[in-house]
Amino acid sequence: MIQIRALTEALSPRLAEDLSALLIDAVEGGASLGFLKPLDLERAQVYWESVARAVKAGDKALLVAEIEGAIVGTVQVVLDMPQNQPHRGEISKMIVHTKVRQLGLGMRLLEAAEERARFAGKSLMVLDTQTGSAAEHLYKKAGYSPLPPLPDYALTPDGELAPTTIFWKRIQSRHL
Repeated sequence: MIQIRALTEALSPRLAEDLSALLIDAVEGGASLGFLKPLDLERAQVYWESVARAVKAGDKALLVAEIEGAIVGTVQVVLDMPQNQPHRGEISKMIVHTKVRQLGLGMRLLEAAEERARFAGKSLMVLDTQTGSAAEHLYKKAGYSPLPPLPDYALTPDGELAPTTIFWKRIQSRHL
């Protein structure tokens, strides 16, 4: 049974290790998440510690998906936006472990992220993903609209330049 919950507590060593293992699995599997191969455990843990600080400050929401207590997916919602964009939220670093893909976990994480954004008063969501990635199909299925791809936007985990597609979606805010 899949459970999705928000992480609000400080990262325990086990939680940091589990999140780091998930991130490493994704990068090694070719996901363009801002890291290059090989991603070592220390760099991954430093990253998750920075995310935990942003969650504590209220700048981000961090949601995890668990199966029998094991973290198998995660997504972040960036909530801290510039003063002229208080209505906008950003989906960031959505990861599903390679062993549990195609079970609907990505869609469940995305729906939970949107609900968290609605609760925070957001009415427009944006995200970006590597053009041609498997994630594009998920985002389109979830109602996100793509903008034309940006060429050579980011490096793949293998260090090759790749295009990126930005997606957007209007959601009904709870506070509007």
